[in-house]
Amino acid sequence: MIVRFIGVDGTVEEARGAAGDRLLDLAQAYGQPLEGTCDGQMACSTCHVIVAAEFADLLPPPSEEEEDMLDFAPGATRTSRLACQITLTDALDGLTVRMPGQQADARRR
Repeated sequence: MIVRFIGVDGTVEEARGAAGDRLLDLAQAYGQPLEGTCDGQMACSTCHVIVAAEFADLLPPPSEEEEDMLDFAPGATRTSRLACQITLTDALDGLTVRMPGQQADARRR
């Protein structure tokens, strides 16, 4: 399945993943600027992405913990999610996410 990452500069990069892959792992494998330093343990917001509106309702609702972590994510929107909490499914083929400008990977500065 295809996932499209829209960079801060508007460039679009496509990645290929499989059902069951975690969006954060796919993003990192394709060089996207997401840290995910908490390793999915809900202790940070360094893997914040903005999900395209047409895919937002296809995801399960965010947990209370995810909502709490998104409170700390700069540039969060109504469709913001943590990439570490998104598992790809067949319904998400073509998933498009935008990288928030404030979320640059500190290792790349």
